Amino acid sequence: MAGKGADLFSASTEDTSGITGKIYIPKIISQGPAKEWIDRRRSTIRPWANFVDQRRFSKPKNFGEMCKRLVKNIEHFQSNYIFVFLGLIMYCIITSPMLLIALAVFFGACYIIHLRQQQSKLVLFGREMSTAHQYGLAGGVAFPFFWVAGAGSAVFWVLGATMAVIGSHAAFHEVETSEVEELQMESV
Repeated sequence: MAGKGADLFSASTEDTSGITGKIYIPKIISQGPAKEWIDRRRSTIRPWANFVDQRRFSKPKNFGEMCKRLVKNIEHFQSNYIFVFLGLIMYCIITSPMLLIALAVFFGACYIIHLRQQQSKLVLFGREMSTAHQYGLAGGVAFPFFWVAGAGSAVFWVLGATMAVIGSHAAFHEVETSEVEELQMESV
């Protein structure tokens, strides 16, 4: 981990390959478990042509086959489903101007706190506020904006749409033939 005095929000210069070398990601994300998780997701993305191939969709014969398809397809297309989830989040944010404003207020306040921490400490009523308290204050200031924007309903819409899209894809997409062979049980 970074030392106590290190700046976690400056760009990482250690690794310029992969996703962290192409876009600005804070140091706290570009190191350790988060970086490994991002790299693992990128390496396990299945081809999108196979993911959306209409010839691979069919109605399952029974409930048991549907359950097997759900389990196998969620395991097989896990990284693709994460990108579908992220796409639905982006759609929800972009189509809701009030939610965009609420997010801008919150992240703007967090950015101001970050800049202020580099210059001087915030003193309120004669007491120095810790960084955690400042971020809590930013959340408190942004909360009414999130309330008016309907962030709660947006979260549940994204979760519901994700379950519907991913569930239907996983239930109706045929399992790969190599995986079907693994599912066959030998008679005793």
